[in-house]
Amino acid sequence: MATEVILPKLGQTMEEGTIVEWLKEEGEEVQRGEVLFTVESDKATLEVESPARGYLRQILVPAGEAVSVLATVGIVTRTLDEDISGFGEGIVPVPPSMAGPAGGATGPAAQAEAAREGRIFASPRARMRARENEVELSLIEGTGPHGRIVERDVLAFIEGQPKATPMARKVAVELGVDLRTVSGSGAGGRIVHADVEAAATQALPSPVPVPARAPREVKLPAAEVAATEPLKGLRGIIAERMATSAQTTARVTLFTEVDATAFVDVRTRLKAAVSQEWGFAPGYNDLLGLIVARTLRELSYMNARLSGGEIQRLAHVNLGMAVDTERGLLVPVIRDADGLGLRAFGQRFREIVGRAREGKSLPDDLSGGTFTITNLGMFDVDAFTPIINLPEAAILGVGRIQPKPVVRDGEVVVAQTMILSLAFDHRVVDGAPAARFLQRIKQLVENPYLLLG
Repeated sequence: MATEVILPKLGQTMEEGTIVEWLKEEGEEVQRGEVLFTVESDKATLEVESPARGYLRQILVPAGEAVSVLATVGIVTRTLDEDISGFGEGIVPVPPSMAGPAGGATGPAAQAEAAREGRIFASPRARMRARENEVELSLIEGTGPHGRIVERDVLAFIEGQPKATPMARKVAVELGVDLRTVSGSGAGGRIVHADVEAAATQALPSPVPVPARAPREVKLPAAEVAATEPLKGLRGIIAERMATSAQTTARVTLFTEVDATAFVDVRTRLKAAVSQEWGFAPGYNDLLGLIVARTLRELSYMNARLSGGEIQRLAHVNLGMAVDTERGLLVPVIRDADGLGLRAFGQRFREIVGRAREGKSLPDDLSGGTFTITNLGMFDVDAFTPIINLPEAAILGVGRIQPKPVVRDGEVVVAQTMILSLAFDHRVVDGAPAARFLQRIKQLVENPYLLLG
């Protein structure tokens, strides 16, 4: 009996993944539970095991291609001569362009795809009809085997839709407009593309400025380019998320200089006192992470996000800690960080960071954060303006600790100083409350014994 190998949903936010490497070749014997291939999803590389014992008869999705979750990527059979002609037919990888909007996009197409958890199983003829009629497959409910979309599903969907020109359907998909809400001005009430554009404009909460034309791309001679790197995979994800954050948030950054003398002293004392018992030396990131988590619990308006036109204050403090890895920037999340002691926080921090740097993050290690800390002090950076990690409302940047002359009680003394930068979304939080939050963090850094209260 043949068994389909599917790409499982390996995390709450996973919608598609890229096959990184097949660890077995076609015709090779496999055991149930043996790792068949690795897949890159969001920011983690994960292993997928064989669902059955037998032979890997066919690889449907080669390494390097992206597919939606629950798509069939291979076939395992009990014997090498078993008939597999009826398996995998019409199930093809979904290119990113057909997988729907990313980064929390809204609109009918994105909502329909989210409801289907990224599943787009369709026969070749169904895909052909959909392309011919400018129909988004994620809007169609399949009636074929295992919920596969077949040609009759596409034709039935088209018949039940309002009359519209192919261009209008295409524009509706691009702008996320439901044609059932649009009044047609064409012949016989047919919807034309101008009707769709008018409907999309009316739906916008405020005018969005659009540049008259895109900047002209200057191509360098081949001799001037030492190397190129495709903007895809993790690098592409980072680029997309950072650009979205910069374009959609009303970012304001506050800076404050902190006297970190007591902070450094506490860390030095803890390192000497508990390193052997705990199995690790408490670090500045542990202490600062705990301070920020407790402050988020105290001033909960910063533990928030903007969603669906409303500001949501979140029930859990899930602290993201930005980490530099060989694969790029990752943000492992310490869940319910405000309820942890320093030892438990440090242990959790080292576990998730270790998995991130080894490329073995668990599916939920990199999702669900409510606030992020990013520390560049180890690179001799004094201060910087971090980009908010959406959908969070703020991020704290940490600069290096260094000795500087300061005035204390009317005298000039040498103190350990550090600059903190709080970038926040002014749509969610006003300047004064954000400043109070940063001020409270400064107070706890300068007087870390207050954490005992």
